[in-house]
Amino acid sequence: MKRSNRELEKIIKGFASHRRIQILSLLQKEPELSVIEIAEKVKSEFKNISSHIAKMSIAGLVMKRNDFHSVRHKLTKRGLQVLKFVRTLE
Repeated sequence: MKRSNRELEKIIKGFASHRRIQILSLLQKEPELSVIEIAEKVKSEFKNISSHIAKMSIAGLVMKRNDFHSVRHKLTKRGLQVLKFVRTLE
């Protein structure tokens, strides 16, 4: 299925930040992390990471799962594809 330019833009904006690429890499290595855990591991503020995760979720790069006291995040298939693509640019 061919995506519209707006859909592609949404996906690209989902990883258009060094911090978001860092989060994608982290979630590949350690799936099911909370925003607090991600913030600690990348040494950034909770609020910033929460904002990044929201944009990544809108782009379909990460999925959220409620776990009693927290929300866990992991890569979607698209998130993994994007991470593989980004690594080809290194």
